[in-house]
Amino acid sequence: MSPTREQRLEEALFRGGDLTFANAAYLQAVCALTEVLLQGDLASGDLTAKALGLEGRRAAASVIARQGGVVAGLEEYALLLRGHGLSVALEKNDGDIVRPEEILLRAEGDEGQLLALERVGLNLLQRLSGIATAARCLQERARRSNPTTRIVGTRKTPWGLLDKRALHLGGAGTHRLGLGDAILIKNNHLTRLATREEDAAPLAIERAWAFRGESEFIEVEVRGEAAARAAAQTFRRLQDAAPEQYPCLLLLDNMTPAEIGAIVEMLRRENLWDDALVEASGGISESNVEAYATSGVDAISVGALTHSPRALDLCQRIA
Repeated sequence: MSPTREQRLEEALFRGGDLTFANAAYLQAVCALTEVLLQGDLASGDLTAKALGLEGRRAAASVIARQGGVVAGLEEYALLLRGHGLSVALEKNDGDIVRPEEILLRAEGDEGQLLALERVGLNLLQRLSGIATAARCLQERARRSNPTTRIVGTRKTPWGLLDKRALHLGGAGTHRLGLGDAILIKNNHLTRLATREEDAAPLAIERAWAFRGESEFIEVEVRGEAAARAAAQTFRRLQDAAPEQYPCLLLLDNMTPAEIGAIVEMLRRENLWDDALVEASGGISESNVEAYATSGVDAISVGALTHSPRALDLCQRIA
């Protein structure tokens, strides 16, 4: 039985479940990032704790939510603390919905270490929780208009795989995990192949098709109906000759919901709808995500989820 559109979308753009400490690449990414953050913050030690004589004493700390949201980054925060000799007990799990004044994590050990690691740890936890919370909010808004439309992130991820895991914990798709993960043919690629987008898109897909065994999916960005039609027709022809269905996507970039709706209708009318998943991107936010979902797309990608997230308000209290 052929996979449904939602199953094909999940296969292509939702792979955050692999981002755990059992994944060596993810563990390395977490350790590398936290090491850089700590080097910048603690290169000369904690002069305040030293001046006040707070090093060497034992204390306990609790991380507490000041606002509700989706928590993410607890495992990463715990790894950081345990790596510096502190004991940690998680009161919540990553992906949980938390309310104000709920305790997320308890830690115990050297008071100087608890103080010195507090800001880096909270920065990590607040950023990732902010991403997860925003992703959950956008997904809920989109589903009010279209129950099958899914929210996904982009590669606008200053913290790389950590940002991708936060998206996953908020229920959003990861999209590509890196440049070697999938083939995403964008406008700058197309301009190198032909002057007209509707000529460049089929040529690019033809060239990329030979590399599909190395790629989780092939996607091409188009900005007009003619190019969308040409790309979808190329996907259909290539898939008809292939032994099994392969994830192919059209990325409709910087269009209005009405323009996207017209392309979706064209794909249905010309029997091209089953040959490509459709993603919308460009300038999409809480204020217009429902309109984009109404256009009928399978996915909506939002770079702002990771390039400019609002941190979830958390604090650490030491007893």
